[in-house]
Amino acid sequence: MFRLNANLAVYLYRGTIDFRKNINGLSALVEHELRLDPFAHAVYVFGNRRKDRIKILSWSRNGFWLLQKRLENARFVWPREDAAVIEITVQQLHWLLDGIDLAAMRGHAAVSYQKAA
Repeated sequence: MFRLNANLAVYLYRGTIDFRKNINGLSALVEHELRLDPFAHAVYVFGNRRKDRIKILSWSRNGFWLLQKRLENARFVWPREDAAVIEITVQQLHWLLDGIDLAAMRGHAAVSYQKAA
C-alpha cells in the first residue's frame, strides 16, 4: 500500500459526493464550498453515499492528482462528527483506508510534568 507524507494536512469531507466528479469538480468544491485552498500542502478526502468508495485529491508541485479506492465487499467507517469537514492525521487516513473505525482508536492520554523527580 502507498504511504502519504506524515506532515500533510488531511481534510475529510463528511458529506457525500457524486463520484462522476473529476479533478475540476472536486477542486472547485474544495475552494468554493469548503473554503479551503486546493493548492495547499494537503489532501482532501471524499466518499460516496454507500461509503464503499473514496477519492483523495491533492496538489503536487505542478498538477493535481486524484486517487480512488473502491471496496468490493465492505464499507468505510466514516467518522461521526457534526462539522461538514474535519481534519484528521495522515495516520488516521491510513486507518480509515484499512477499514478501522476512527472513533474506536484511542491512544494514551498526554502527560505533562514540571519535574522529573
